[in-house]
Amino acid sequence: MAKVRVGLIGSQFQADIHAESFKRVADAEIGAAASPTEIHVKEFSAKHGIPRWYTDYKKLLEMEEIDLVALAVPNDLHCPIVLDCAAAGKHVIVEKPFAMNLGEADLMIEACRRANVLCMYAEELCFAPKYLRVKALADEGAFGEVYLVKQSEKHNGPHAGWFWDVARSGGGVTMDMGCHAIEFFRWFYGKPAATSVLADMGTFVHAGKTQGDDNATIIVRFANGAEGLAEESWARAGGMDDRVEVFGSKGCAYANLHMGNAIQTYSEAGYGYVVEKATLSRGWTYTTWEEIWNYGFPQEMAHFVDCVRHGKQPSETGEDGRAVLEILFAAYASAGRHCRVELPFRSDARRPIDLWLR
Repeated sequence: MAKVRVGLIGSQFQADIHAESFKRVADAEIGAAASPTEIHVKEFSAKHGIPRWYTDYKKLLEMEEIDLVALAVPNDLHCPIVLDCAAAGKHVIVEKPFAMNLGEADLMIEACRRANVLCMYAEELCFAPKYLRVKALADEGAFGEVYLVKQSEKHNGPHAGWFWDVARSGGGVTMDMGCHAIEFFRWFYGKPAATSVLADMGTFVHAGKTQGDDNATIIVRFANGAEGLAEESWARAGGMDDRVEVFGSKGCAYANLHMGNAIQTYSEAGYGYVVEKATLSRGWTYTTWEEIWNYGFPQEMAHFVDCVRHGKQPSETGEDGRAVLEILFAAYASAGRHCRVELPFRSDARRPIDLWLR
């Protein structure tokens, strides 16, 4: 195929990132968008020069010219839309977290396998240039035997209301951002099996908004003997803080995705955009530049487009998304039981957070 023709489902924050990312991929062309709120999808399509838009995503799936569909929708919609994409013969990119529960994840993976379409799991940290360089250093032996990788992502809470509703999201900050850290650990270590999880979490700042956890610490132990330490928070003021630390027998590395890359800015008047989740722009701030490139979003979408175009297997798949989801379930169970939980972990709970709220 000359170009991979893309359909976007969703029209808010993450869909905007998808659109900007695909526009930077030479082999991709956005053909249509779909979102249930007409004013949103109409404005979104006009902003990004998307020729067709629908309020019913099934109309987009009927378009023969669409090859690949990218989802930027609430978590509880992932499974039904992926099943519809598979039935329509469309390759699909699923945002994190992969599904609401393990049963849904299995249905999604099997539907795509039967339809012979790619099911790709969107984890941008595995494509972030700074983090790629840290992994390359580790693979080169710069740190000796790596025994601990730490990844933290903290801000003052999500932008969309549905994130706060555990019936739609499936959990709090662990579900929303812990999934980033868990897949980062798996990818960094070469995807060994996880053997156990120890987690602690609480709702410290946003109890009036959500039943979900807004701060969490998660330790994942792997079959290679190493550990991953995740620190996740919706309770940190001051905008996004995303960083990685690596510790080995012969060295270590500290990589700050935002503040270490930023323009240190002082403004008494204030200004427009600082960085994701920042609420103030007066005084000293860390001004972002090329934000989506630093995150790795265009590189991620370029990889997925290349897989569709050339029939290659993606580096991040539905199976990876399921593996992350299993660890998330174990993390919520660990926090609920106040003990380490062994993996593999089986659960028929509808949502990971149910294992903590009990």
